[in-house]
This record gives sequence, structure tokens and C-alpha cells, in this order.
Amino acid sequence: MAKSPKPKSLKATVTHLEIKRFPHTLKPLPVNLHASLIKATNIPLHFYRYLQWQVGREWHWVNRLRMSDEYLSGIVHAKTTHIYVLGVDGAPGGFFELTEIGDATVELTYFGLMSHARARGLGEWMLGQALSTAWLMTPARVIVSTNTLDHPAALPLYQRIGFNPVSQNEAIIRPLADEEIMALLKSEA
Repeated sequence: MAKSPKPKSLKATVTHLEIKRFPHTLKPLPVNLHASLIKATNIPLHFYRYLQWQVGREWHWVNRLRMSDEYLSGIVHAKTTHIYVLGVDGAPGGFFELTEIGDATVELTYFGLMSHARARGLGEWMLGQALSTAWLMTPARVIVSTNTLDHPAALPLYQRIGFNPVSQNEAIIRPLADEEIMALLKSEA
């Protein structure tokens, strides 16, 4: 059996943003939706990887999927990491992850919706909930990064809610190869 070709590396422009005050107004939960956010304490790694894959596969979220169990556990189970899972109609619909950084900074490390939860008005509401949660940690600022491979609405959404760009850099993203995807799927079976 022939090996599938290695996927080509992708170039991306990464935009780093920050917000130093709590937004004046936040969107309410859209009406007629059954949605909830649940803090995932001691999240099982297979479920965390499922969230990463389901939310981020279109946008090439690969870093956490390539980590060993031990390394990933050290990150997601750290006292400074806070993961909240969005439930929509009783099923996972997305998640956000906050990381407390030592200089009075909270990073919105991951934020996204699964395809079935998009275009329902949940993104801006969930971002507001992420910021409300971050501000409970009394930071001086909240930071987030996005890149040109991310959902096209990501950067405008961050800016609309009050994040300001502070810097940019170029990055090379190496998509998952077919073998890596198959290994990931087999490990969770």
C-alpha cells in the first residue's frame, strides 16, 4: 500500500490582539436555543482531542493533536487552564479555553464552534461568556491570537467585541497527514 503524499505546509499571518477593559455590552443568548456552558474539570484527554478535532480541523488546529498524552495532560489539567464546553440541544457544540499567565494576563487560548453550532448567533454570545469568565480572574488584559487560516469571521468578531490588534507575525502550519489522522482516530476508538 502506497503512502499518501505529505500535505503541503501552509503560510499564515497571525494577528495578536488584546482587550484591557470589560466590554460595555455583551450579546444575550439567542432566543429559542437550548445552549449551556459547562466547566470541564479534569477533562479526559480523548474528549479534549475530540473537541480540538471537531472545532478546529477545518482551521488546521494541529498542535494539541500532535502532543503526547503526558505533555497534553500537563497543559489541560494545569490549575491555570480553564476549559468550558458549549452544549447545544444536549450535544457538544464548541468550547473555549482560558489560560492564566503570570503577568496579570489571561489568554483566550482556544475558542470555536463545531459546524452544526455555527450561524446560529452563538459565537458572539460564547465569546462574551469567555470574557466574563476571564474577567473573574481580575486580569489587566485578555489576549487572543488568530490567523488567516482561521474562520473568516474570527478576527472581525474579536475586534467587534473590543479586542485591538497589537502585533502580527508569519507562521508555517503543517497540516495533519493522513497517517496522523488515522492514528488519532484509532487511538480514540
